[in-house]
Amino acid sequence: MSSKPPISILTMSFPFLFLLSFSFFLPPSSPLPYPYNTSFHIDCGSLTPSTDTYNISWLPDNFFTGGSIAVVSEPLHFRLQHEKTLRYFPLSSGKKNCYNIPLPPGRYYIRTFIVYDNYDGKSHSPSFDASVEGTLVFSWRSPWPENLARDGAYSDLFAFVKDGQLDFCFYSIATDPPIIGSLEVVQIDPLSYNSAGTGDNYILVNYGRLSPGSPQWGPGFTSDPDPFGRSWQSDADYRAVNSESARVITTKEKITGTEQAPNYFPMKLYQSAVTNGGGLQYELAVDAKLDYLVWFHFVEIDSTVKKAGERVFDLLVNEKNVSRVDIYKEVGSFAAYSLNYTEKNLSSSVLNVKLLPVVGSPLISGLENYAMVPADLSTVPEQVIAMRALKGSLRVPDRMGWNGDPCAPTDWDAWEGVTCHANKNGTGLVVIQIDLGSQGLKGYVSDRISLLSNLISLNLSTNSLEGTLPIGLGQKTLVRVDLSNNQFSGSIPESLTSSNLQLVILSNNLLEGRVPEELYSVGVHGGTIDLSGNKGLCGVPPLPDCPLFWENGHLSKNGKIAIGVSCFLFVFVLLLVIYIFCIRRGKNDYDFDLPSDLMSLAAKRNRYQRQKSLMLLEMESQHAKGLPSLPLNPH
Repeated sequence: MSSKPPISILTMSFPFLFLLSFSFFLPPSSPLPYPYNTSFHIDCGSLTPSTDTYNISWLPDNFFTGGSIAVVSEPLHFRLQHEKTLRYFPLSSGKKNCYNIPLPPGRYYIRTFIVYDNYDGKSHSPSFDASVEGTLVFSWRSPWPENLARDGAYSDLFAFVKDGQLDFCFYSIATDPPIIGSLEVVQIDPLSYNSAGTGDNYILVNYGRLSPGSPQWGPGFTSDPDPFGRSWQSDADYRAVNSESARVITTKEKITGTEQAPNYFPMKLYQSAVTNGGGLQYELAVDAKLDYLVWFHFVEIDSTVKKAGERVFDLLVNEKNVSRVDIYKEVGSFAAYSLNYTEKNLSSSVLNVKLLPVVGSPLISGLENYAMVPADLSTVPEQVIAMRALKGSLRVPDRMGWNGDPCAPTDWDAWEGVTCHANKNGTGLVVIQIDLGSQGLKGYVSDRISLLSNLISLNLSTNSLEGTLPIGLGQKTLVRVDLSNNQFSGSIPESLTSSNLQLVILSNNLLEGRVPEELYSVGVHGGTIDLSGNKGLCGVPPLPDCPLFWENGHLSKNGKIAIGVSCFLFVFVLLLVIYIFCIRRGKNDYDFDLPSDLMSLAAKRNRYQRQKSLMLLEMESQHAKGLPSLPLNPH
């Protein structure tokens, strides 16, 4: 098995610049415990957990967005269980698939095992790309070398995770299904490998991690520990012909200055070395379009060297003298010493490292070479939120591959049906177009669509979408919107009138209510608008007039105004009556006696009754005396 990336990665070029920096370790009293405990070891394709012979606990396959599982064609050919199973991503899962692993923000060591071994019986190793956090890091192209297809290979890198989730994604080339055997993620010190100098916008991809004088060792190969999970290769295959006679030196003595922050280089790395009186030379295959961070490890483990100046040599990278090294002068004997160098703008596909003697024989204990891959632009965070919300609300099918970053890497196509470009200041990617017509969608439009502040065109026509149109639909950038042939209901939101629309097609839905005049004016001013097939719409030609007091199943604006005016008039009249009644009562001082004219009339009637009674008495008296009676009413 090889931990060297077997396939080149996509690259970028830079103007010539090189940087040299040194770091050495002072002997501490005792190593501090490793402070980071976040790690995932995922056995891709496995249904059960397991523990390997090196006491590493493996999780069953998890955190994937799609795909299917398989077993290699010859399981007995592989030593470890996690090398025997794999996950593959057919086109039915979409062209883009990912492992989305929740992680605290920080820096991580990420290692994959990729194997084909004719698991599908087609004898065709696949072509695909792999990305980390939206940046392309590996490219596999068919046909693979025979030993690689049969045995598989480990590849690793260092990357920062800033948003709480690692996106490790695969992109299918043509119709080939991407594959992966295992995925390991280990949290490391964020200051490791000189990140303070290089920044956190680079991914370091391993192009060779050598342990001169030792066979391959480290997690997955031996029980020798490495806090980061790094594996180390023998340097024998990388030494140039003139260095093949190099002599190996080993020791079991304790080496001071090892396993310390921020790089936690293991002691075993410094307990072996190679030396050669005529000098040492290494040839490392690289991609000339990338820059490289090279780390050198030294230790004076030859007890015959007693003082400074007894072993001195020059360190050259691509014929440039990087440094003159005197290990004993820097840290004494049996103490770790490291330096790193950044080479930019390579002119060939080989990175040449030479150690030329000045006094005595050059000696080296470790050599690491990392491609510095600049982090690609990613979709701005609020638009990632919007697109993930739309993925859920629209029930976007798996075959469309809506996984990972909607727009990144820029070398790949964006999500199917999505078009992106860089924002104005060039710091991120934004969504400018969504075209999902006739895709069998059956959900609704999330109101998070309002976060797509750069959206120019939206086409969701001829699906089975329901619900109301979100109030946030109507970005000022929006020019074209086609939502025809769905089952949208409710009214047309006023927010849609705030955009610069030139094309509005809302036909054949269940929309109702008054059409905003500003929206209708799109057609008047040379644009296109189609509202046909919505029986409930009204208010603009050729649609019917809206009811005066009722529309959209509730009171219209006019109806609300009429009720308000009526209530006002009623209250006004009521108050007026109460006011008048109170005033009249105040004028009569609340006296309830009869009026004076009614009293005089009653007095006259009483006098008349008394006179009539006296006359009747007088007539009765005369009759009693025998006198002739007088008529009561003489003519």
